[in-house]
Amino acid sequence: MKVNTDGVLLGALASHSNPHFILDIGTGTGVIAMMLAQRFTHAKVDAIEIDVDAAQTASLNFNNSPFKERLTVYADSFQQHLDENNDQKYDLIVSNPPFFIDSLKSNSATKTLARHTDKHFFERFLQLSSAHLNREGFIELILPIESASMVKELSGDFDLFLQKQISIQSFGDSIPHRELLTFGFEQEVVFNKTVVIYNKLKEYSMDYKNLLKSFLTIF
Repeated sequence: MKVNTDGVLLGALASHSNPHFILDIGTGTGVIAMMLAQRFTHAKVDAIEIDVDAAQTASLNFNNSPFKERLTVYADSFQQHLDENNDQKYDLIVSNPPFFIDSLKSNSATKTLARHTDKHFFERFLQLSSAHLNREGFIELILPIESASMVKELSGDFDLFLQKQISIQSFGDSIPHRELLTFGFEQEVVFNKTVVIYNKLKEYSMDYKNLLKSFLTIF
């Protein structure tokens, strides 16, 4: 799995004043988990990955990182892992879900099924995440726009409120293609921000460089 823009933006932008326990759901090869371990130097990070090969790669990456004592990967589904660890609470739960609403196939029945499947996934995700979130904690996801709208609609069913919304644009005049959403149990004024990735084709913006210069050697 390549290092992707969504993942590194979530790793760089996920926020908490002082998390002690962090959960990364769908860690892939562990990039986001390692970024969070680098940023929050006293936090213990649990990473869940259902794909066994990816989980093994994440474990190798963790063991070769300076943060290995604070990183643990579980080759499991998040549903099973959280169901089996009822008492575990987290200050920060993050996820870059590895799927999209199926917009590439024209068959309307297929698209309807995909949306239904996605809705069921997010309902279960929010249900379990909110049950394992400390009262002062946050859930953060980076999502395509349509999925983000769905999650915002569902969040209230689990006593979660949108705290922060960051729109991600390729260029200054582009429409947003991703949203980074932060949810918590307190109802607050929503903080809105925009991150632009490129000044022009193949030229990263200064904001993007500043966000990632501590993590990516190209900056």
